[in-house]
Amino acid sequence: MFNKEKRADTANGILFVTLFALAATQISQWQWVHHLGISPLIIGILLGIFYANTLHHRMPTAWLPGISFTARKILRLAVILYGFYITLQEVMTIGWVGFASASVIVVSTLSIAYVVGVYLLGMDKQTTLLTGAGSAICGAAAILAFEPVIKAKGHQTATAVATVVAFGTLAMVIYPLIYQWGILNLDSHGWGIYIGATVHEVAQVVGAASDIGQTVCNDAVIVKMTRVMLLVPALLFMGWWWAKYGERGHGADNTTSLTIPWFALGFLAVVGFNSLHLLPASWVASLQHIDQFLLTMAMTALGMETSLDKLKGVGIKPFILALVLFVWLVAGGFTVVSLLV
Repeated sequence: MFNKEKRADTANGILFVTLFALAATQISQWQWVHHLGISPLIIGILLGIFYANTLHHRMPTAWLPGISFTARKILRLAVILYGFYITLQEVMTIGWVGFASASVIVVSTLSIAYVVGVYLLGMDKQTTLLTGAGSAICGAAAILAFEPVIKAKGHQTATAVATVVAFGTLAMVIYPLIYQWGILNLDSHGWGIYIGATVHEVAQVVGAASDIGQTVCNDAVIVKMTRVMLLVPALLFMGWWWAKYGERGHGADNTTSLTIPWFALGFLAVVGFNSLHLLPASWVASLQHIDQFLLTMAMTALGMETSLDKLKGVGIKPFILALVLFVWLVAGGFTVVSLLV
């Protein structure tokens, strides 16, 4: 797509996505949108889906490789740079309780998602795993990271992201209410671990925890970042598992080549580098903004590859699965955190 004849068209496709991502970023800064905790990633995929189902025929087909490049190659770069949001020192401040809580939630949520989605609801494996990853790890960012590893389609990714929007937004309402009603016997530290270990998106964690208190919010964000770090072992395991069992079910006859998500190792390397504090804080903040924009571009491009007909074909089952996982995160998450704390 970058040979001499196609280079300009590919660049035009990338620029086209960039303009949509800029619009998504601006919309996310509107006061009421920001208050709802809706990230530019979510707005980007919605704008992309809107375009894909209305004006897509007006774009030259020669630009399509640029959109595909953004949805896949730029996505991997964005996942690597996501490491600038995390330092090992921050993870260590929450101690073994926060790490153990995050680990148990990630493993159990992914396991429950697979059993319920595939065996009880009869869903395809890609949509099931994407929905599970969004609930278990870090919302849309995890879904984007899982997408190339399990060879998911654009409409499957969009559906999984929609579940994160729905139930992550619901979490921002439910958790402060539960706290105000005094239903759960947790101190401020426990509440921080509970929210960080069970709410979907980073922005949604902040939205839910900030209504309770600053100490709760600080602990919640650190635990959430710990869950983000668990994206690396989850991706490595998923790459092995998908090659062995994913596409053809069971047995040793599966000849699918092993997909090693090297970008996950890049993400871990960036976390390690960021932990050394070699860059000024202003540079790190700039890299975080750049990464947020690259993720928005990737989500927008995925939206541009998604038609409503494909979304209709997925049906309501992913939302049923996401509801089951949400109930598990609220109830099961409390059980896990209360036992460990």
